[in-house]
Amino acid sequence: MALADDRDWQESKIVSFGGWNEALASSGADRHVAERFRREIITFLQFCRRNHCGASITSARQYLGGKGEVEAGAARAALRWFFKAARVAEQSGREAAPEGSHAMARRPSVPRGNGQPPIAAAKDLGGCDWERDLVIAIRKKGLLWRTEQTYREWAARFARFTAPASPYQADGESVSRFLTHLAVENRASRATQKQALNALVFFLQEGLRRSLGEFDFQRARGHKKVPTVLTAGECQRLFAELEGTTQLMARLMYGTGLRLMELLRLRVHHLDLERQQLSVFGGKGHKDRITVLPEMLIVSLQDHLRRLQKLHEADRRASLPGVWLPEGLSRKYQRAGETFEWQWLFPSRELSTDPVSGERRRHHVLDGTFQNAIRMAAKRAQLNKRVTPHVLRHSFATHLLESGVDIRTVQDLLGHESVETTQIYTHVMQKPGVGVRSPLDLLKS
Repeated sequence: MALADDRDWQESKIVSFGGWNEALASSGADRHVAERFRREIITFLQFCRRNHCGASITSARQYLGGKGEVEAGAARAALRWFFKAARVAEQSGREAAPEGSHAMARRPSVPRGNGQPPIAAAKDLGGCDWERDLVIAIRKKGLLWRTEQTYREWAARFARFTAPASPYQADGESVSRFLTHLAVENRASRATQKQALNALVFFLQEGLRRSLGEFDFQRARGHKKVPTVLTAGECQRLFAELEGTTQLMARLMYGTGLRLMELLRLRVHHLDLERQQLSVFGGKGHKDRITVLPEMLIVSLQDHLRRLQKLHEADRRASLPGVWLPEGLSRKYQRAGETFEWQWLFPSRELSTDPVSGERRRHHVLDGTFQNAIRMAAKRAQLNKRVTPHVLRHSFATHLLESGVDIRTVQDLLGHESVETTQIYTHVMQKPGVGVRSPLDLLKS
């Protein structure tokens, strides 16, 4: 089903619609429908930011491809409204700050003239006083860029919640009402509410220099989820339904215990084939670590690198810009993105537009593409479990523990901050503890 009715709207065109939230609020839609649309559009834009691609019909289809049939139907209605409203705004000559999605360049919230490129993240200090104060406080503390994104988004939601009052007038009671609203009316999870609490406390105390004092709020209900784990046989069946690079990615994720984005953001120089090690740089919590590289993948990876070398040489002959690099690194080593060792280990087949520079360059495989491939392979393999790429990481940890590997070693390989996080896998081991048997198995037939 089409996401935009007008055939003149190019599928790869990056949509600039910074005022979509205000347009949705004034659209006259039912309050519950509008809130559902708002959440879905925010999730789509976050997907675009993570994957360094602009908000376009092409990226929307990739986003929808990573969802189930029912979920995709609900999301499609929200995105259809988004693109139609963006088209109307463009035709009416309304200026809007781009809602583009480069992971290292959030667009400014102040309007910009037509044809002007978005400013780099280092120069983006926000569009209003309270946002500028927050950004300055975040960068003084040296927080990660994704943390900055998250804190700015929560601050914006809080500002809308307390409007027309200014965030400079907010206090502990305001935060309490907002957090209670999340738990009671939005039915947010405990993790979401905790994230909002951390963001707002930093926003008000560090950014706006407000004293919150003691405050209480309704806590969201929470529970510990038992991870889904595949057996060794189920892993083999899953891999058998994949082929080519997708199969290599799945086997590498299972064999190393990587998170999804850690897998997609691998570069050539992260591999050490001779020492059978794989380096993870800037993982969750911006932490580096080294994990094991499966010996049985060495030959496949060597063949894969030879194919990458040919693709890299073709890109150089076509004078394509180098791959994306973090701002600081790209300033210090301006030509590093053109060297082979910095190329993505799993590049996308198609070029995409960098929303910061407007250049067409090669990015890594999108997470939605890989997620959808794993889900469809699990369906073909008739695995009666909810299989996502992260299940391969769960299986890696569980199978190591079942084989007798020390839990501290598994903790290091996974990059967990605390061993308590790793201990959850002891609950799904096939033979936990000393090998407990079910009392039914003890009955004599």
